[in-house]
Amino acid sequence: MTSRKKDSSENTAYLSLGSNMNDRAAKLREAIKRLNSLGIVRRISSFYETEPMEYTDQPWFVNGAVELCTAFEAEPLVHELLSIEREMGRVRTRSKEPRIIDIDLLLFNDEVIDEPEVQVPHPAMQQRRFVLAPLAEIAPDAMHPRLHKTALELLNALGQTGGAVHRLDVPA
Repeated sequence: MTSRKKDSSENTAYLSLGSNMNDRAAKLREAIKRLNSLGIVRRISSFYETEPMEYTDQPWFVNGAVELCTAFEAEPLVHELLSIEREMGRVRTRSKEPRIIDIDLLLFNDEVIDEPEVQVPHPAMQQRRFVLAPLAEIAPDAMHPRLHKTALELLNALGQTGGAVHRLDVPA
């Protein structure tokens, strides 16, 4: 088991979840259920159907965001997220391919981390409507620690770029 933070203070992590295989919304719900083993899921966004970016010849995604209160530090948390992906059947063979589940760490407290295995804030989050729309729904004032803009400001700055996003009328 991965070590937990030594003191009793809590960390706030914002995560992006996505799936474009099988029952996509069910995969997100399953991932959220599993995230409860890593802390307390405080907020869950609506689910959004989103067009694939970069590698576009694949099914559309369902994406969402969660706020997780956790005792894990960022790097151990990323390892736990990857473990959840593997347990759910994700196999990584190439970048941007269809996936059963994808869980990305977007923000961690107000930290900036540039390590080989962990980059916080997520390096491309400000370019992706499928990340920012759900994040801005649950945490519009969450601050990007490099750009010094909130999630809502980053979403509004996208204008018409960043991919098509449609809020779904299904329970998260």
